Amino acid sequence: MLLRVINPNTTASMTAVIAASARAAAGPGVRVEAITAPMGPASIESHYDEALAVPGVLAAVAEGERDGADGYVLACFGDPGLDAARELATGPVIGIAEAAMHAATLVGRGFSVVTTLDRTRGRARDLAARYVAADACRGVHACDIPVLDLENDPSVRMRVVALGRAALEQDGSEVIVLGCAGMADLGAAVSAELGVPVIDGVAAGVALAEALVRIGAPTSKRGEYATPPAKPYVGRLRAFGT
Repeated sequence: MLLRVINPNTTASMTAVIAASARAAAGPGVRVEAITAPMGPASIESHYDEALAVPGVLAAVAEGERDGADGYVLACFGDPGLDAARELATGPVIGIAEAAMHAATLVGRGFSVVTTLDRTRGRARDLAARYVAADACRGVHACDIPVLDLENDPSVRMRVVALGRAALEQDGSEVIVLGCAGMADLGAAVSAELGVPVIDGVAAGVALAEALVRIGAPTSKRGEYATPPAKPYVGRLRAFGT
């Protein structure tokens, strides 16, 4: 089985962090290939960034289809381009926010999200409203560390632990969801500190994608996720015409 884990930003060092978490979560016989988006922003911290990350995501999925990938994980907590990617893909496509939030509801009655910048909290709430029951996401909290600083700031783990502890108390939650793919290497350490499940969406996404492939559940091509109708695109998007 071949799973492609796509980092929708263009920072290769973050792809390496994502790859380590993804491979650790994969089962026997699963080959994980972590892909850095071929175009787009260096990090995704705004609606503008998310919109401009989508072409890179779609290019990576199209390449995966040519290479015979069995499934995909989109490793950005905003799940950019998720529905569009499903239109292109034969196998399952899983967003890490989607996977993490669903997983959290299986191990606790309520979860809190610990994310990066305050301005991204609204997007996380929007996704929670789509993915899980109304009372499942008890709060979204930002540590105000820019995405590209996660791998270099020595205070990251301490700040995530402190924010997670405060979130559990304030929200009355039972699980912490890490709200950025760049936090993928923190799950076990933060869980040990807090004494509750801490869900990394990269690992959860790989496990869910793998399970869907194993049970023979591809992306449905009836209705909304059918292949997009053929038409020309112009300008810089010419190559995306089908």
